Amino acid sequence: MTTKAEKTTQFIIKTVAPIFNKKGYSDTSLSDITKATGLTKGAIYGNFKNKEELALQVFEYNANMVTSRIEQYMEKGSSPLERLLYLIRFYKNYYDFTNNFGGCPIVNSGADANNTFPELLQKVQETIHKIEGYIRTEIEAGKHLGEIRNTINGNVYGKRFFSLLNGAVFMSQTTHDKSYTTDCVNIIIDTINQRFK
Repeated sequence: MTTKAEKTTQFIIKTVAPIFNKKGYSDTSLSDITKATGLTKGAIYGNFKNKEELALQVFEYNANMVTSRIEQYMEKGSSPLERLLYLIRFYKNYYDFTNNFGGCPIVNSGADANNTFPELLQKVQETIHKIEGYIRTEIEAGKHLGEIRNTINGNVYGKRFFSLLNGAVFMSQTTHDKSYTTDCVNIIIDTINQRFK
């Protein structure tokens, strides 16, 4: 059973997650946090030892929203190639999905933490590797089953596809034009159809 303290911790994380994602770690003030939650400074720091710990848990919460949705999409596929295509297609609606909580947490937090918050940067890098790993795993499984050519390197394409997608996400977010991600998804699907089979 969830304790009252655990419920409060989860409430704080869920409430301030969009604020950290939109404003970044440095620009999110304690007054932003207390105003959004309706809690006192003491109540916040009764649940988190400092703002850094809160920011790390908030990123994990936001990143989990992305990775769990990717996993839901992938579960629709009945083979490695289908799961890979579902993963890529997830990004067609990524702009709208992440717009609800301030944009892509990987792009936002990665840029925010790069030279200022090494612990947060490490969490971002772990999330990047996790999503690249989804791609790599499905490619290697597809090769094993004969769905995907043996010459396709899962590690190379995991990095390549994710970097293309993330670049398109950055452009869509920055220009408020989701055609960048839509076009990128179509190009990757064409690449899979032409080179992988």
